[in-house]
Amino acid sequence: MRLVHLDLKGAAPRVSYLEQVFPLLSQLGANGILIEYEDMFPFKGELEILKSPYAYSEDDIERIQQLAELHKLEVVPLVQTFGHVEFILKHDKYQHLREVERFPNSFNPHVPNTLALLKSILSQVIEKHRHSTWIHIGADEVFHLGEGMDSKNWMSRNKGDTGTMYLKHIKEVLGFITTQYWGLRVLMWDDMLRKISVGALQGERMGTAAVAPELGVSAVPVRMAALAGIVPGARQEPMPGPVGTRVLGEHEDPQASSRHWHQYDHYSVLCELLPVGIPSLAVCLQTLVNGGFTEETKRKVLDTLGFQSMQLEQSTCEGRGVFPGAEIYHMVEQVNGHLKESILKALEEESAIKGWFSPYHRKRQFGNPRNMETFGSKVLKLHEDWESFVRDLHAHLERVYFPDTVEEWMEENINPYLDQLRDLVRDYR
Repeated sequence: MRLVHLDLKGAAPRVSYLEQVFPLLSQLGANGILIEYEDMFPFKGELEILKSPYAYSEDDIERIQQLAELHKLEVVPLVQTFGHVEFILKHDKYQHLREVERFPNSFNPHVPNTLALLKSILSQVIEKHRHSTWIHIGADEVFHLGEGMDSKNWMSRNKGDTGTMYLKHIKEVLGFITTQYWGLRVLMWDDMLRKISVGALQGERMGTAAVAPELGVSAVPVRMAALAGIVPGARQEPMPGPVGTRVLGEHEDPQASSRHWHQYDHYSVLCELLPVGIPSLAVCLQTLVNGGFTEETKRKVLDTLGFQSMQLEQSTCEGRGVFPGAEIYHMVEQVNGHLKESILKALEEESAIKGWFSPYHRKRQFGNPRNMETFGSKVLKLHEDWESFVRDLHAHLERVYFPDTVEEWMEENINPYLDQLRDLVRDYR
């Protein structure tokens, strides 16, 4: 399985964009999509509070699966069941389920309502993915586990540690899935498991598959193994248990690629946009398919994406590009390379602005027209050019993303610089 992880906790693309991207992913060697919906899932009933205003509809979820099937991509839904649950625990309604009251990151595994809530979330997602043979339960980065009062009490009563507490909760989640959805196989991230002793893992007799995304590699899960196989020195055969296992080869050259995120957590700023990450993702996929990044692999990536050349060390691609969102790729390059630089240069290096149109002059609307005319036309032209560019970029972004993403990206990347120029032009006029 070569899965592309769509982490939708930020910058979730419109289904019409996925329609263009899925065939490309398939062509590049992916055969599955790992979809972490977060608040983009159309939760119903009691859970409706978890939905984003721009959440996909039930028809959208159906359409995504049809598109995936059309392009021979297996859909694996990902539901976080321990950590990374800010989109749930930020709500007052679920605040009492936090491990540490101040932080919305992780569940308190000792409150019965935690498992009850997880069961209803898992049920709604699984019911809408009846053709999926895998479910991913996340379970990575359970920050502050063991710091809550309930956990401290549990550990002292049971002479246990955070590892045994972690496994106990995971086994409860697995128990629900395997009794309720017979034959559904489970994946999870392995970072928390690496901290647990081999003996403890073997003692639990768990037979779940774990995906190891090695840091700094790629958005595709790199290796799967039986739990016991993750820790050096453990037995290599799959351990008996209710969940199937499978092993993949290691990623050959971890230096050749980078992970692609939409957002690190529910509260962070947006990371790279998907169209900007596509060349990197293409390199990762082709490296996985071919067991290394050869000249032939590079040629396939260039031909597929419509570039003339690429420099991996500089993270640059030359050429027009013909992949979905190539315009956004180039325009973001322009923003990163020129917007801030050109505006700061105009505002800080223009002596007539510094000497005759300082914040003091602007505040009092006082200045010598003779000196102002020396920089006026240049600044007005710069302003006009960037405003026209930004209108164009905005239109392209709106075809791919919902309004909240477009607004946030503009606020973070454009406005801090363009607003300075806008203010100067307003005062100049």
